[in-house]
Amino acid sequence: MARNVPTELLRSFVAIVEAGSMAQATETIFLTQSALSLQMKRLEDVLQQKLFRRDGRRLLLSAAGEELVAYARQLLALNDRIVQNLGQDQDHDPITVGMVQDFADTILPDVLGRFRLEHPRARLIVRVGGSAELLDMFDRARLDLVLCLGQHGDRADATWNVVGADRMAWLGDPANTERSEVPLVLLEPPCRFRDAALRVLAQDRREYRIVLETPNLPAMRAGVRGGLGVSCRTRRFAVAEGLPIIAQGALPTVPEIETILVRRNGLSDVAQDLGDLLAQAADGQ
Repeated sequence: MARNVPTELLRSFVAIVEAGSMAQATETIFLTQSALSLQMKRLEDVLQQKLFRRDGRRLLLSAAGEELVAYARQLLALNDRIVQNLGQDQDHDPITVGMVQDFADTILPDVLGRFRLEHPRARLIVRVGGSAELLDMFDRARLDLVLCLGQHGDRADATWNVVGADRMAWLGDPANTERSEVPLVLLEPPCRFRDAALRVLAQDRREYRIVLETPNLPAMRAGVRGGLGVSCRTRRFAVAEGLPIIAQGALPTVPEIETILVRRNGLSDVAQDLGDLLAQAADGQ
């Protein structure tokens, strides 16, 4: 008696059982009816068991066939899991992705969880920074994907799409908006939020004073949380960080900002899947 049962025979056997007949199984297994019949004859020879019996024109499972169905499904499920988890090239290059802090603190955990389920052996390198910094790394071929804020123009050998949008918001203690000079906590340039905040204040002829300037979001966040001054960022960032959003009307309205996904041309299917997950998550915010 044979020691191994070919999985392709078991897959065809399960397809016949689930379809109800060999004729219908040809639509899912992509083999001719005669080829399926030969496969079932070979499977019966391997197992030394009759797997089907005739009841008039109907093809029914024998007792051995009924018992084999459960075993076949378990074996095929284990086979498919092995191929999915271990069948990929172990030496492929990691996927490099960059994103601004707004997304690292909000959508990234869910995206990574979903990506791991689909590609458990893939390797990732994630960089968090400002949009300009990340796009500079992209231009120097150090990133495959960038999820950033605001349009920054076309890039060589790359495609970009608007995948979402969020309205900017003023963050901080509302009492700071009542001062004769609005105290500001801002990131160093280049920063689109800084530019937007200063522009609308100037247009509204509101006096302001920059009380804290930093290249780092954690320091900016600390300044806002400590009541030092107000700042401007996305609503998703404010919600994720638990920072108070100042009610509309207290300060000039800041504009909407678009979420952009930049992809390098010629990415692998796995990297494209990651890009699709990032786009879906950004659009869902």
